[in-house]
Amino acid sequence: MRYKPLPSFFYVKNRASFMKKMNDNSVAIFNSNDIYPISADSTFKFQQHRDIFYLCGIDQAETILLLFPDSKDNKLKEILFIKETNPEIKIWEGEKLSKKEAMDLSGVKTIYFLESFEKVFLKICSKCTSIYWNTNEHPRAKNETQTREDRFIHEYKPKFPKHLHEKSNPILHDLRSIKNNVEVNQIKNACDITKKGFIRVLNFVKPNVWEYEIEAEFIHEFVKNKSCGFAYEPIIASGKNSNVLHYNTNNNMCKSGDMILIDVGAEYGNYSSDMTRTIPVSGKFSSRQKLVYQSVLNVKNETEKLLINGNSIKDLNSNVGEIMTEELVKLGLLKIKEIKNQNPKAPLYKKYFMHGISHHIGLDTHDYGFIEKKIEPNMVFTIEPGIYIPDEGFGVRLEDVYLVNQNSLPTNLMKSIPIEIEEIEEIMNS
Repeated sequence: MRYKPLPSFFYVKNRASFMKKMNDNSVAIFNSNDIYPISADSTFKFQQHRDIFYLCGIDQAETILLLFPDSKDNKLKEILFIKETNPEIKIWEGEKLSKKEAMDLSGVKTIYFLESFEKVFLKICSKCTSIYWNTNEHPRAKNETQTREDRFIHEYKPKFPKHLHEKSNPILHDLRSIKNNVEVNQIKNACDITKKGFIRVLNFVKPNVWEYEIEAEFIHEFVKNKSCGFAYEPIIASGKNSNVLHYNTNNNMCKSGDMILIDVGAEYGNYSSDMTRTIPVSGKFSSRQKLVYQSVLNVKNETEKLLINGNSIKDLNSNVGEIMTEELVKLGLLKIKEIKNQNPKAPLYKKYFMHGISHHIGLDTHDYGFIEKKIEPNMVFTIEPGIYIPDEGFGVRLEDVYLVNQNSLPTNLMKSIPIEIEEIEEIMNS
């Protein structure tokens, strides 16, 4: 693997934390992702299911983790099933993890090859009273493709009509929303790689470059620094494209006088970063662009102060409306009179800022965590205000990643990435 794996004690601790929250005499099962098909014999590059990775650190397809904490046989408390390397696999794909390698990575002591799964699973289920199935409960999930986990549940759940059936995902939402220090370091690594890509791009951008050329500069720097690539589909949106929130075709020419909204993040060791910057194609902001940019930066800076222990993301979304409205009045986009008469359920600022201000980030870019839950130390969030003005042909969004502290303002993990107007212009014209 190109990244440095986390120590096995991290995964041992994660499994222990999960098992503490399980019902008595219950079993939990977690599957790896599939290698997803494209067409004919082509496939997408494998990406591990983040839940099984969080619990065992195995970054390999056809892996199953089984947890049975109340087993009287210590060897059956934690079991990992992995794919065995046969001569054909060795020639065509290369060797898979050995049992010892899987043990060293995960800290799981009992390792079987996958062929043994059904026999072991049925034996254990004959002794347990409830089973935890790992369904996807993410509020933004829109799965149309059946996953390996889905198929597994569809096949095996009907075989146990007398067992109690539980969901793993609510437990994982709680656990994964609080980051261990080693996880924070992985996120920092991803942020540092993103910075390197952005500095490269600031020195590259000039009138008439193409959006996809900017994308290429990022991926070059990311892979060069041991990232497997983008944490999500990159948004390189010049001119009017910057008003499309999830624009990612990245196929337009960047014209002098326009701005480019760049929403990208490197991954490192399966952990995400998520940065947004908006830069002038020509290296200099116009007067109007500066005003809008500074307003977005003001909102971001004020919102940082709310990202503290005891608040919630729901609180942030409620409070940011007032901050944003004030800036929109300064810009002449809203008038005080119309604000006084606005419908509270449809505030006017949402015409120019229509998305959320923040989200959890970690193993997933939109990571696990409930927006109603109070913010706690060692949670990691983004802050991403934007102002989008289609009538003026541009939008501005700025985004950084923050670590929540116990008794102080959050730590900006992207503090060293240029964001001030003067910084951006200086680097682009150096």
